[in-house]
Amino acid sequence: MAADRTRLRRDILIASTLVAAGVAIAVLSLHAINAPQELAQATQPLQTTPTPEPQRTTAPAESKPGGERPTTPAPQPARPDDEAQKAGAKPMLPPAPAEKTAPPIEKK
Repeated sequence: MAADRTRLRRDILIASTLVAAGVAIAVLSLHAINAPQELAQATQPLQTTPTPEPQRTTAPAESKPGGERPTTPAPQPARPDDEAQKAGAKPMLPPAPAEKTAPPIEKK
């Protein structure tokens, strides 16, 4: 019987120590959450940088009802036709690599 009492006291001591540690951790966590937080402020720039003025371009052409929307200037093709290539125009895009070229789509 005496052994049971000492074992019970030891278990109660361990349990109360664990509960006290849990309460202490909870109190410290709540204190850290409620602590006032300081905000950092950036310093002002020494000189103000002027904002660039928008470049003036020609106004786009007026759109006509029922037609395609015109663009000013006309877009350049990525791959010029054969005559333009003979005249010296270079394609804007390099040729597609061989592994990315697909076979033609077969019609059903």
